[in-house]
Parts: sequence; structure tokens; C-alpha cells
Amino acid sequence: MADASVPMTSKGYQFLMDELKRLKSIERPKNIHDIEEAREHGDLSENAEFHAAKERQSLLDRQIREIEDKIARAQVIDVSKLSGDKVVFGATVSLADGDTGDKVVYQIVGDHEAEPKNGKISISSPIARALIGKNEGEEVQVRTPTGVRTFDILSVDYID
Repeated sequence: MADASVPMTSKGYQFLMDELKRLKSIERPKNIHDIEEAREHGDLSENAEFHAAKERQSLLDRQIREIEDKIARAQVIDVSKLSGDKVVFGATVSLADGDTGDKVVYQIVGDHEAEPKNGKISISSPIARALIGKNEGEEVQVRTPTGVRTFDILSVDYID
């Protein structure tokens, strides 16, 4: 898995770049300052501020490494250049629930971009996996934790 590409939209890529910049230019220097300040308080073996700051440094370093890894493996998909009726990564899909007729709209995005409450679902989610490769007008069955649900694909759009 370490070598696998990480699909993401250009917005998701920009978010990672901004987050990496924030961690490196704001959070890490602030933490280094906190460590230096805590050192000045004397005995490090019983210095809670020092240990908390060191722990925070470890967490920041791990976050930075994870983001750098995702960026290195990023496969950025320019959604605005996609077209057609077939559902692929980045597509915004309008669905009608086969049971209730309720309409839902989802954009299929990378794992770190997913915000189900805002209509952005992960490429690895059951609904996205069921939709990939299907066409506008098709019926799709999705195995969910609550059972099998049926959706009709009303439209497939490519909105950045």
C-alpha cells in the first residue's frame, strides 16, 4: 500500500499543501519555542510542559510525514477536464433512492477529502465503489451496514 497512488481532486491536493505549509511554518516553530521555554523551567524529569511539548513535536512530525507521503503519491484528477455519462473518480452523481425516491447528490473524492455531510464521499466507500463504472440511467445496488439499498443514477456531472 505504501507505493499505491492516492487519488485526489485538485482542491484536495491544495488542502494538503496548505496544511503542510501551516504545520511547517506555524505549528512546528511554535512548538520548538514551547520546548525551549519549558526547558528554562528547570528539572526536565518532572516538567509537564516540557513532556507535553515533546509529545506534541512527535505528533506534528508524524502528521507532516503522513501529509508528505500523500503528496508524494498524489494522483491529482482535474475534474473540470472530465466528461461523459460514466461514473469515475471526481464525478458528482445525482441519485434517487429506489425505496423512498429521495434525491441525494454525491461527489466521489479521495479518502482525506471525504465529508459525507457535505456530499463528498470517499472513493473507498461502499456507495462510491458501487457507482464507479456505471452510467447515467442505470440502477445500482449498494451493500450498506443496514442492508442492500437501490439507487437510480439520475445524472453524472463533472463540477470542480
